[in-house]
Amino acid sequence: MDTALDRTVALGYGNVGLWARRHLPDWPADPPRMDGKVVLVTGAASGIGLAAAAGFARLGASVRVLARDDGRAEKAARLTRERAGPSAGPVEPVACDLGSLAEIQAFVERFARQEARLDVLVNNAGVMPEERRFSVDGVELAFATHVLAPWVLIRGLAPLLARSAPARVVNVTSGGQYGQRVPAEDLQSLGTRYGPKQNYARTKREEVVITEQWAERLAGSGVHVHAMHPGWADTQGVRHWMPLFRAVTRPVIRTPEEGADTVVWLGAAPEAVRSTGLLWHDRHPRPTTYALGAGPDTPEVRRRLWEHLTKLAGAPR
Repeated sequence: MDTALDRTVALGYGNVGLWARRHLPDWPADPPRMDGKVVLVTGAASGIGLAAAAGFARLGASVRVLARDDGRAEKAARLTRERAGPSAGPVEPVACDLGSLAEIQAFVERFARQEARLDVLVNNAGVMPEERRFSVDGVELAFATHVLAPWVLIRGLAPLLARSAPARVVNVTSGGQYGQRVPAEDLQSLGTRYGPKQNYARTKREEVVITEQWAERLAGSGVHVHAMHPGWADTQGVRHWMPLFRAVTRPVIRTPEEGADTVVWLGAAPEAVRSTGLLWHDRHPRPTTYALGAGPDTPEVRRRLWEHLTKLAGAPR
């Protein structure tokens, strides 16, 4: 039944699918407490990021909520505390513009100095500009936010994660990635007509690929790297960027808390450190490609993506 729900998409990605799976005998147990653990969540000002941050705090974790600037980070921290409740773990704001490589590097250095450990990194920040936009470094903005920023954060924070092993990285992708392949000759999709939804999904496909690549490179370090997709969740981004989609799916669309369930579960459950490099949905691993989807990316394409990211980030190969 779980597989059938997954393949039907409409049922599996909505709240009906989550409700049905929770009543199946193989539904995994709820995550344990996380007292003493440190969690960093990007894109924590609203939606799934905010819901995930509150979920981790309820488990007793010490949560760092990252937003674009100090004002948004302070608001995210306040909302996280309110939603987590009085018995939650501590919540602290941190600020970084993930569209700036210089800011990310400065943030990583500062975070590594100030924090004794990092048990969970959640790369959740997302954008879907209506028109093609670029970061301050001249990188297509969706690619910069969904692919380059997580790549640089993982690279920079890997030593701290390894010292806290077993540690986890959770990259939040989208079910829309199933319809896309990594564009081998145009990794930032600059040579094609811009479409917000297509570009979003394509960069989310690239995020799945870097998840697998980082899992391979960090194997044996105690850092477990996974991706997850939340299904159809009623986030601020969906309301702003996809109003028609929200109107059509409104009867079955998930709350942000339902969408964030697997993020929190992966950050705490023992199952997440028994494997690495997987794509999850509703607490179960899923295929990264489907027969009726776009299909897998070749090793050559994957190599080009990694080399492109190393070049953009100015990192050794």
